[in-house]
Amino acid sequence: MRKALAADVAAVKRLVHDAYLPWVEITGMRPLPMEADYDALVAEGHVHVRDGRDGIEGLIVLIPEDGVLLVDNVAVRPGLHGRGIGRSLLAFAEEEARRRGLPALRLYTNVKMVSNIALYESLGYVKTGREVLDGRSAVQMRKKLTN
Repeated sequence: MRKALAADVAAVKRLVHDAYLPWVEITGMRPLPMEADYDALVAEGHVHVRDGRDGIEGLIVLIPEDGVLLVDNVAVRPGLHGRGIGRSLLAFAEEEARRRGLPALRLYTNVKMVSNIALYESLGYVKTGREVLDGRSAVQMRKKLTN
């Protein structure tokens, strides 16, 4: 894992587009990660990437908040799903939260992304509520960390 560099922005945007494109039909609109400003997120040091033989395999966007680390986006290159990349990205988020002295992680995902919700629940995240974000119905989830 490493922080994304300015030189990675085009690859980051492409990976996010490719990873979230199948969700457009399911959710009826572009998922929020497809709308994010990756130039700014990379410049601010929030984007972490996992490299592989053929370039970036996955990425995670982590934003520190008051008492929690927000997992703003997790994306894995299509064709690499099922290889544990997403789980390794989320494990990295836990390590990063602990390193920063934050006791919990939070994330949100579209209510129609049921496979993502199931993954998060299998990793110990619990649903904490629902809200509408930019016209999208989202499930809020949280994971308390233990030492």
